[in-house]
Amino acid sequence: MVNFMFVGLFEHNIDNKGRVIVPAKLRDGLGDVFVMTYGLDGCLYAYTMEGWEKFAAQFDDLPGTRSARMLQSMFFNNAVECEVDKQGRILIPANLRDKVGIQKEVVFAGDRNKVQVWSKESYHAYEAEIADADEVAEKVAEYGIVF
Repeated sequence: MVNFMFVGLFEHNIDNKGRVIVPAKLRDGLGDVFVMTYGLDGCLYAYTMEGWEKFAAQFDDLPGTRSARMLQSMFFNNAVECEVDKQGRILIPANLRDKVGIQKEVVFAGDRNKVQVWSKESYHAYEAEIADADEVAEKVAEYGIVF
């Protein structure tokens, strides 16, 4: 599969069965089957199958510490394969929807190698935290990121 960089924001409504349309621009990169799991900052992560394998491989050499086991459990115990139906929808399981507060409105946010899936309310609260781009840029400058 060709490397794909996920970018952009897309809002959709989720139906009463937990199904939501995956935005076409993201669906093209994710493919017909992809992995969704609990993410950080109160969102879900969606990975291509190839991306999921790369992500999972990072855990191979983790130490057997409690923190490492907990982090691994968080990602892998909650992972599900999502299959896109003929209408371009996926089912987000209730346990994942509940973890991140998805009820009616969903925000898909491109995040380079993965897609973040948020409740609309949570996304806007998170976005408000990082609203000052200058402040964020100063904090990450120590990592060598130049704007």
